[in-house]
Amino acid sequence: MSIRPWRDIARRESRQIMVGNVPVGGGAPVTVQTMTNTPTDDARATIDQIRRCEEAGADIVRVSCPDVASTAALGQIVRAAKVPIVADIHFHYKRALEAADAGAACLRINPGNIGSSDRVAEVVRAAKANGCAIRIGVNAGSLEKDLLEKYGEPCPEALVESALDHIKLLQDHDFHEYKVAVKASDVFLAVAAYQQLADAVDCPLHLGITEAGGLIGGTVKSSIGMGSLLWFGIGDTIRVSLSAEPEEEVRVGFEILKALGIRNRGVRVVSCPSCARQGFDVIRTVQTLEERLQHIRTPMSLSVLGCVVNGPGEARETDIGITGGGNGRHMVYLSGVTDHHVQDADMVEHIVRLVEAKAAEIEARDAAAALAAE
Repeated sequence: MSIRPWRDIARRESRQIMVGNVPVGGGAPVTVQTMTNTPTDDARATIDQIRRCEEAGADIVRVSCPDVASTAALGQIVRAAKVPIVADIHFHYKRALEAADAGAACLRINPGNIGSSDRVAEVVRAAKANGCAIRIGVNAGSLEKDLLEKYGEPCPEALVESALDHIKLLQDHDFHEYKVAVKASDVFLAVAAYQQLADAVDCPLHLGITEAGGLIGGTVKSSIGMGSLLWFGIGDTIRVSLSAEPEEEVRVGFEILKALGIRNRGVRVVSCPSCARQGFDVIRTVQTLEERLQHIRTPMSLSVLGCVVNGPGEARETDIGITGGGNGRHMVYLSGVTDHHVQDADMVEHIVRLVEAKAAEIEARDAAAALAAE
């Protein structure tokens, strides 16, 4: 137990699978996924979008493969990507075979939707031959008719039963490299379904609140739903589903993980909502700093507060802090200690330089420690 036990999260134990070279489950770091929205057969546009997602921190990227043209382009996309690629397959088992042969690290497919047991067996053989994992993706919006008739509506029990049925199809063919999602756009339904599934299986779980909405609404729903599950220790990989660019999904995903202390990447900003006491324009300053500091990957913290009421206290807990003062002259804190002042006109550039220097210092220290440990 840590010195701050109220922050401790006991991760659900699961077995581990590999998605390409990325471990999922079994105590591995929770991974952040997103999905491209370019036509997959436009390999150049898809690769460019994947590159932006990689720069935002994506661990895994999914691409849709609805037709032959998409799977034909997949090989080029996989070769260009720095992260594992998941092929999203619906209904047509041949697309799964083609995607596996093209180098997909994982197939997103529901075995029960692709036809006979022989077809499932073909997909399993292709996955085994190519080292592919499989992600079973149950969705409240596309439940099987017999389950809807049985339960009357999408409910946690229906989602879990669907997942277990699909799992059995893979297990019957001696395939165990799978992860499972039981997504719903209803936060309550999704959370309850994941809680039930977590108790019923030992495989890794992929979290998502599907069709969550736009950037603001979808972020709120995803944070409530996935944040609750992650706090309970449930979830091995996540995708924030937003009507926004994929790289925004990645950024929101990392912010959820950072808020829970599960993973840290880049600058964690602590900032006030601002009020009449502010010594500088906090809102615009934070917006600018967040944009200017997106290239920083080293975990560190920055407090930006407009006045001295809470500013010094927050600065004591962060790597770098700034507190608004009078006459456009603001106090800068380094490692929690008051250090020097900066004028309003120079503030943003000054903070950017300090963050970059601190990141370089942390990276050099970590590299030296790693070298000493060898």
